[in-house]
Amino acid sequence: MSAPSTPNIDPGEVAKFDDLAHRWWDPQGEFRPLHEINPLRLDYVERRAPLADARVLDVGCGGGILAESMARRGARVTGIDMAPGPLEVARMHLHESGLEVDYRQVPVEELAGEMPGAFDVVTCMEMLEHVPDPASVVNACAQLVRPGGHVFFSTINRNPKSFLHAIVGAEYVLG
Repeated sequence: MSAPSTPNIDPGEVAKFDDLAHRWWDPQGEFRPLHEINPLRLDYVERRAPLADARVLDVGCGGGILAESMARRGARVTGIDMAPGPLEVARMHLHESGLEVDYRQVPVEELAGEMPGAFDVVTCMEMLEHVPDPASVVNACAQLVRPGGHVFFSTINRNPKSFLHAIVGAEYVLG
């Protein structure tokens, strides 16, 4: 499958995350929920797909919270995102950590065309709600994982109750 002719990005979402990028690694800041849930996610993934020496792709990696954690467990991680600000923050934090992660600014659909079946594990956490065509991302992730590999998704439910909780929660957390 070839990459779509129009990039599957929402420029407003990219700008929002660029503006917040400098706060990515502040465990008390806007990304506090990601810091708090990260150990649970990491354990969930590793119980189902051992990370040591696994080739892992983190789609929508942002500032690298999950990507670094998987690298710390011995995975060979590639993290991709379309927002340059969080990727720069991820690279700077990576330098401080001494870990290795290959961070790239590339659409997942494009990477699927270049590297089909290249990964043992693909994660896509809290990213689908930020793109115009989530199905395209899901399809690309399926193409990127090797036969018998594992793909993990996490996203906010798209129903009124979840939307209300997300809005109220965001306003409470972000002030």
